[in-house]
Amino acid sequence: MRHTIYLLLMTLFLFNCGSSKSALGSSDLANIPEEDIVRIANDDIEYEITIIEPGFNSWLASIARPKGYYSQQYMETRNRIFVQEWNNRVLLPQRFDPNLYELQIDYQPNINYGYDVNYKLYNYFIYFQLTYKQQLSTFIPRI
Repeated sequence: MRHTIYLLLMTLFLFNCGSSKSALGSSDLANIPEEDIVRIANDDIEYEITIIEPGFNSWLASIARPKGYYSQQYMETRNRIFVQEWNNRVLLPQRFDPNLYELQIDYQPNINYGYDVNYKLYNYFIYFQLTYKQQLSTFIPRI
């Protein structure tokens, strides 16, 4: 069973492909320009990431560090920290903008999501923090 992580317009969504609940339909995806959608899928792993954020694709291609710059372990460690803070902010809509932090992310530390999924997720968090002037950890987001 493949699980998909959707990142949508400043919002992170995690959907189980077998779930009957879906907030993002195929008609919604059809209305989004292809250059604003980044998909990573690997048949060797059960997870894929779809990021839908205007400007992220070009930022990833032109500004983000290239693949191989960071180790998978480094990105997994940072992703765990970012996800934990993200989820905390989802639970505090009176303190943090609920338009930025809508749904929790189910990122399990015991699951190997693979390099590509961690790379995209890590870089999305960096992009998100720089673009929306947020800080999800004590680490200052930088490129």
